[in-house]
Amino acid sequence: MGWKTITDLHPNGVKVRDALLDAGVDTEIVETEESSPTAVRAAEQLGIAVGQIANSLVFSADGSPVLILASGAHKVDTELIATFLGAQAVHRPDADFVREHTGQPIGGVAPLGHPAPIRTIVDEALAQYDAVWAAGGHPHYVFPTTFDELVRITGGTPLAVGVR
Repeated sequence: MGWKTITDLHPNGVKVRDALLDAGVDTEIVETEESSPTAVRAAEQLGIAVGQIANSLVFSADGSPVLILASGAHKVDTELIATFLGAQAVHRPDADFVREHTGQPIGGVAPLGHPAPIRTIVDEALAQYDAVWAAGGHPHYVFPTTFDELVRITGGTPLAVGVR
């Protein structure tokens, strides 16, 4: 496997770990040997199917942040998301927007541990897996969880978000 247990977490990882504990989640954040710029690369390092990766993708919906936890096997349909949200436009913002709203860098955005709650949508495709892996606040950090737990800890709305 391409990951290891972490003994000294980066401050973003500490925030995510603390948010997980506050939510009653008993899991371990682990460190991948390499950053995972794509779901395919993350899945390779973890030895899992690409669909088990819960990509944390931040979008701007008419200027407001929306976090979509999408299966790594899917591309998000922004027109579908705009219709669902009642937004005129949904697009991928720049890195500054992502960091402003999450406190975390692109490539490491966790489902929680942000400065303020973010409206969240959880891809229904993740429900087919017993375990899914989400980012832990840093490009090298991930943690195992489940679809149901992601919905619970984020207050997210389940939705089929895209296409393969």
